[in-house]
Amino acid sequence: MNIAEFLNVNARNYPYKAAIGFKVREEWRELKWPVFRDMVFKTANALREAGIGENDCVAIYSDNSAEWITMDLAVLSLGAVTVPVYSTNNKEQAAYILNDSKARIVLAGNQEQYDSCYAIMQEGSALEHIILAKKRDWIKKDRSSYFEDFIKKSSPQFEICPKEEDDLATLIYTSGTTGVPKGVMLTHGNFQKCFKAHFDFFKFRDFEREHSLAFLPLTHVFERSWTLLSLSGGAKVTFLENTKLIAHTLTEVKPTMMCAVPRFYQKIYSGVHDMVQEGSPLKKKIFAWALDVGSEMAERRRLEKSVSPGLRLKNALANRLVFAKIKNKMGGKLWFMACGGASVSPEVTRFFDAIGMHMTVGYGLTETTATLTAFPFTKYRHGSAGIPLGDTELKIGENNEILAKGSGIMKGYYNKPRETAEVFTEDGWFKTGDAGEFDDQGNLTITDRIKDLMKTSNGKYVAPQPIENLLSNDSLIEQVMVVAEGKPYVTALIVPNFENLKQQLDRLKIPFSSWREIVNLQQIKDLYHQKLELIQSGLPGFEKVKKFELMPSEFEIGAGEITPTLKIKRNILLRKYESLIESMYDAKMG
Repeated sequence: MNIAEFLNVNARNYPYKAAIGFKVREEWRELKWPVFRDMVFKTANALREAGIGENDCVAIYSDNSAEWITMDLAVLSLGAVTVPVYSTNNKEQAAYILNDSKARIVLAGNQEQYDSCYAIMQEGSALEHIILAKKRDWIKKDRSSYFEDFIKKSSPQFEICPKEEDDLATLIYTSGTTGVPKGVMLTHGNFQKCFKAHFDFFKFRDFEREHSLAFLPLTHVFERSWTLLSLSGGAKVTFLENTKLIAHTLTEVKPTMMCAVPRFYQKIYSGVHDMVQEGSPLKKKIFAWALDVGSEMAERRRLEKSVSPGLRLKNALANRLVFAKIKNKMGGKLWFMACGGASVSPEVTRFFDAIGMHMTVGYGLTETTATLTAFPFTKYRHGSAGIPLGDTELKIGENNEILAKGSGIMKGYYNKPRETAEVFTEDGWFKTGDAGEFDDQGNLTITDRIKDLMKTSNGKYVAPQPIENLLSNDSLIEQVMVVAEGKPYVTALIVPNFENLKQQLDRLKIPFSSWREIVNLQQIKDLYHQKLELIQSGLPGFEKVKKFELMPSEFEIGAGEITPTLKIKRNILLRKYESLIESMYDAKMG
């Protein structure tokens, strides 16, 4: 069955309920299920009239929007194949994906994306037509049209193309921390079984009453799968186009559910703790008491133990005095917060549990239709990635590599049989490239990317991600890359959180000049040295960052230094900053 079939089901079951929300200028609007279905079907008919047929590729190169999800579902309804392109990709990166997939039509979001597509089309690719999501006066007339005009004359009468489980639904190109992006082939069956596994695992009740905020890029398998799952279950999904407005949007939209990467939760965690530290002694005391009460309450719930009336009363007071204020800054209704894309430290998950906002940590890859494992609502273990969902089977192979089988595993890499064969064992297990281990309760812990595991010149193995995670929990640190391979000790390139550091400059009475000058001031280096001493106090000596360099600007997606999902491109950074890294090993350790 075609995964877009839920459009007909929900239009029939929820005729007066909102399906999607979006912003037009400064006003939030919504479309009810029958209207949304008609919009999708009009788009599907327009694509068919433009020559798109079953199994043809249509690309989407845009930030999140109502047009994004409408185009996606229209392509799927047609039996064609959706090819998402990260909105942050430059022209060359977009060209690779458009050319490799032979996409014939593309939806573009902004001028830079449109100009890139127009140039690619003129260079003789398979691209035939560009649709621009919003009306803008800089569009060129040649083989281009506005989304609104493209679908205007099309009929909403449409029959969804039947599909088998193994039929291709989408090509999602890996963001590529190493090598050339590969088109991951995910099928209609991959998505449908993924949805069922989630509903069975979490046992959601009255799911049609939920409201999800699409904050992560829809290009990423995590948000895309979650959004399609939410819509399939009848929930409303609101699309945030400008991620910089997330704090304001949470209080406006008041979602009940959302998914995000660890950095989002880390910033809230560090921001709250910083605010407490700046408060009066009484406020610090009240916060510490509330956190103790909340932690005890959360632990009893996690272990399915009874809660005494006295503890309930104290927790209600803690919520009123402290926790409610934090929750209200996130809209006040959030209860299901999925976290994936990278590991997250147990301090962060315990904190959210204590304030009464459970984080559902999960683990998966593009190649596995996102989730392989996740926290259940009880009996999960902090610091782990949870337990397997659905029919997922996991085992530990050579070099502690996590191997997976199940209905979420991809069909393969598009037009890359050799690369496909390389990621499967002879007996059909998918090789994740991640190292991990299971505890006696079946909880999976990710120890690191196998390729990232570092061996110092002293023969000690160092897993960089847990260290980078630990340091990133601090409000003065935005990004970190740990260095240790073949070196006598661990060093790091640290990108400060410039917004928070600016506040420290005022406190230290340091006049601002430029960030390049500021990060080289001894007073600032001493500040970060003290931070690292405190943060790393619990680490073994060989894992501690002994020296560091403060970077004058953030690692950037456009410069190829990080992926669109904010993962460090270690090999690129090692090459780019080779001399800076070597300088940390030139002088003897003090």
